[in-house]
Amino acid sequence: MNVPERGPGQVRIGIAIEIPEPYAAELSAARVAAEDPLADFIPPHITLLGPTLLDAGQLAEAREHLAAVAAAAAPFTVKLRGTATFRPISPVVFVALAQGISECERLEANVRSGILDGELRFNYHPHVTIAHEVPDSSLDKAFEAMSDYSAEFDVDRFYQYEHGDDGIWRPQAAFPLG
Repeated sequence: MNVPERGPGQVRIGIAIEIPEPYAAELSAARVAAEDPLADFIPPHITLLGPTLLDAGQLAEAREHLAAVAAAAAPFTVKLRGTATFRPISPVVFVALAQGISECERLEANVRSGILDGELRFNYHPHVTIAHEVPDSSLDKAFEAMSDYSAEFDVDRFYQYEHGDDGIWRPQAAFPLG
């Protein structure tokens, strides 16, 4: 995972849709089965804004921005179905969205504006990672094991996460939609 180096007085944040139970446990288990070393550090999620550095003093302004973005968006349903991959560009296998793609794209574009505006490393594509930067055989195993996976849940909020010194991403604030 590409995580920017944090300097003094900075926080490393990410914005994501949390995957609810029982699906979070299932997707975590898939990541563990793929022998992904980040399985215990990154909860299952749909990224809206990848790892981003802010000065600690900017956090309140960022949260105001996120609250406004959330308030302007309606709740929606996500359907997860099957697997896909970013190979050969990036060694990632993920569970794909079959519904909720356009809503995630709108949220991502609105989140990544104002104080959180920044360059994207890759074009945005909502997904739930189940294997990242592991050997090809593990990527293949994850792809096959979850190929018939299906889940459906309502999204009524997104979260601001902070990346701790221990490498774990933890939710810090929830932003209800609508």
